[in-house]
Amino acid sequence: MRKAIFCTLLGLLLWGCANRGIGPQGGPKDTTPPKPLKSTPENGSLNFHGKTVKIRFNEYIQLENPVENVVISPPQQHPAEISGIGKSVHIKFPDPLKDSTTYTIDFGSAIKDNNEKNPLDNYSFSFSTCSYMDSLEIHGTVIDAETLNPLQGIVTGIHADHADSAFEKTPFTRIGISGSNGEFAIRNIKEGTYRLYALQDGSRDFIYQPGESFAMGDSLITPHIDIETRYDTIWRDTTAGDSTMHIPDSVITSEYHYYEPGNLLLRLFKEDKRQHYLDRVIRKEPHRIQFIFSAPAPQVPQIRIFRPANDSIENDSINTEPYIRQLNRQQDTITCWLTDSLYIRTDSLQAEVIYLKSDSLYNLQEQTDTLLAVYRQTTAAKNAAKKQENDTIPPKREPLNITCNAKQDFEIYDSLRLYTQCPLLHINSERLHLSVQEDTLWKDIPFQTVTEDPAQMNYLILFNMQEKHTYRLTADSAAMTDIYGHDNDSTTWSLTCKSTEDYSTLLLHIADWEPNIIVQLLDEKDQPLQQYQALTPDMKIEHLTPSIYYLRLYIDQNGDGKWTTGDWIQKRQPEPVYYFPKKMNLRANWDFEETFQWKSVPLLEQKPSDLKKNDANKK
Repeated sequence: MRKAIFCTLLGLLLWGCANRGIGPQGGPKDTTPPKPLKSTPENGSLNFHGKTVKIRFNEYIQLENPVENVVISPPQQHPAEISGIGKSVHIKFPDPLKDSTTYTIDFGSAIKDNNEKNPLDNYSFSFSTCSYMDSLEIHGTVIDAETLNPLQGIVTGIHADHADSAFEKTPFTRIGISGSNGEFAIRNIKEGTYRLYALQDGSRDFIYQPGESFAMGDSLITPHIDIETRYDTIWRDTTAGDSTMHIPDSVITSEYHYYEPGNLLLRLFKEDKRQHYLDRVIRKEPHRIQFIFSAPAPQVPQIRIFRPANDSIENDSINTEPYIRQLNRQQDTITCWLTDSLYIRTDSLQAEVIYLKSDSLYNLQEQTDTLLAVYRQTTAAKNAAKKQENDTIPPKREPLNITCNAKQDFEIYDSLRLYTQCPLLHINSERLHLSVQEDTLWKDIPFQTVTEDPAQMNYLILFNMQEKHTYRLTADSAAMTDIYGHDNDSTTWSLTCKSTEDYSTLLLHIADWEPNIIVQLLDEKDQPLQQYQALTPDMKIEHLTPSIYYLRLYIDQNGDGKWTTGDWIQKRQPEPVYYFPKKMNLRANWDFEETFQWKSVPLLEQKPSDLKKNDANKK
């Protein structure tokens, strides 16, 4: 009997263990961050002169990237050793602590529990080496000056020394670091007046280095505490007959303390300063030499090319230019197309280049470089040339290559263009034919050829283009001849112009209009597609392809037609940028009316959430 009972109980026990569907299944997911239990010294301690701070938590923790996420203020000459061990965080100071100084350790979101990675956000620990604690604070936000995106991990700092040289030579007096929403706090500040900065501190020395992005406050700040008194009424119920009345009983007074300034805004930017110098000279082909500069030239360089006969450039006339000069659209490369066969056959040519070069402080000084442009013929080219000399068969003709931007669904606002690979010597308009399709027939129509390219490699075909019409452009053979005697083969291109019904129109009113406003049309990736100068408060933007668009504007303070960043030497802030706070879904054959009230919406609330999400995903 006992054996049977024992076997029955054992079977039930085993069945219960094997059945995972019965019994406790675990509670809800843990979302509670770690909590500090005790520390040595205590948070807020006075007269501390030790070397190590230990903080113990209620659970096992992880310390995520303490070098970047944990900020100790004031900055240390030698970085503190920060480690997470079990349930504790240890901070060891290699340098002696300064007298009469309040130390702040901002952990940001570096402390997380070991299992669910719940962060202990904005945890701060402080102590003082004297009998009092500096207690003032300032708060604000760091954003990108051009995109208004909040920036994380940016060092913010103050200098008690108001001289400009302090930012470049000495670490900050006290520091903070911006969180994921760009917000920052600098705590435990002494009474006084300070200059405020932000710094993308790649060197981690808390000193501005040329090339680092930074922001500078517009004026000096004086941290202080504002006290606001509030009066709250205490009510009580009283009974009068059959009714109950709610009457005031007493008034209590409460004081609320606010750290000011508390809404500082720092617009981070990178200076548009690049060293200007002649980077290299390329001569891959005997007839073409390229002079490549490190940055767009402030003024067009002067170039003179000579044959180094008797090692002297004086043998050729300085008034003769045996080449055609071409500056590219980026204005950082000059191509010289040699037109003299003697120069083309000379493997080593001498060039004198006069241009503006930067010194170590980015000041531009006139520089003259004399160098050689050498053509080194490849083995394959040498063999081909040798074979051609010995071959009785004439060399194969190389036609002039011409391209055209003609296509179906041709934009109604675009211009028909022809492009060549090298400068033209001659264009025969009588061998160019433009016709329009009428029913099944083609009818010739008048046109003009115009070039805005000094090297004559880009031609406009101007004519009265009408929507929904199909056109055909034909270049007969030898219609164009380049400077090396190559002419084109017969080619035909066709295009069909889109209809005005295929486009959207935006009627934009700019409130608080200013004459130097420039409006930018943005795509869903926050990239500018077009920009328009707002000559009046009311703008009509036509021929927009139906799609989703966004808008922003900037104040073109220097009138150069482009957004200009700031400058440290000139103490110039970047040009102000404002976003239209909605996305626009434009449909075909519709007129959309919008009002851009760029002064009415707070700057930090302007950027549409969809663009912020895309920026976050990109990062």
